[in-house]
Amino acid sequence: MELREFFEEHPEVAIAFSGGCDSAYLLYEASKLAKRVKAYFVKTAFQPDFELEDAKRFASEYSIDLKVIQYDVLKDEDVCANPGNRCYFCKNKIMGVIKENAKNEGFDVLLEGTNASDEETDRPGMKVLAELNILSPLRMCGITKGNVRERSKEAGLFTWDKPAYACLATRVPAGTYITGEILSDTEKAESFLASLGFSDYRVRYRDGNALIQLVGEQHELYEKEREKIEAELGKYYSTISLDPTPRWKSVHEF
Repeated sequence: MELREFFEEHPEVAIAFSGGCDSAYLLYEASKLAKRVKAYFVKTAFQPDFELEDAKRFASEYSIDLKVIQYDVLKDEDVCANPGNRCYFCKNKIMGVIKENAKNEGFDVLLEGTNASDEETDRPGMKVLAELNILSPLRMCGITKGNVRERSKEAGLFTWDKPAYACLATRVPAGTYITGEILSDTEKAESFLASLGFSDYRVRYRDGNALIQLVGEQHELYEKEREKIEAELGKYYSTISLDPTPRWKSVHEF
């Protein structure tokens, strides 16, 4: 199936929009191929502010109707307790909120941006998609992450090389209770790294300490900026250390 065929079958769609590469490409295609489309972004303490700003920018550039929904995920004990299946509880709440809003505004079909490279074992929240009958057109059409980046670049989308950015809660080990303070400190720490020129990074919370993970080519930059990083992140963490092993590929390796 091609995306054009998908949108011929589903001409009016709501899209769960994260501001990331995959959902941005899906939204872009929907804006061209669907008769009616609306994007929904749910802002919680788990999403850094830059994700919302990217979502607003994208919607503005392509004249897409975007609704931002504020949701206090920290009131949900199932989520904050941070069990191994936290993603399931969180995604269930967020997608449920989007689906309710979309239905109230006349949309019976809700889409999201999982692509054909995403394995079900990598996405604990994917069970929610089946339970809520949420469709993943990129996956259904066999469009991989590499395809998304290539097509996004060809289309001139600013999101084409945006690194994957899992929510802030993923920085906290399973079983560690998630608080607003931990999330805020994480966002501040990662924002500081971004200000120094880092593009692919994670600041992992480890019992009051920070473990920084980078792609391999940015380890040299870390050594150059080590003093600044330790001084700034020392405001939020007892110790700061660098994971010597690169944990994922650069977006340019796809």
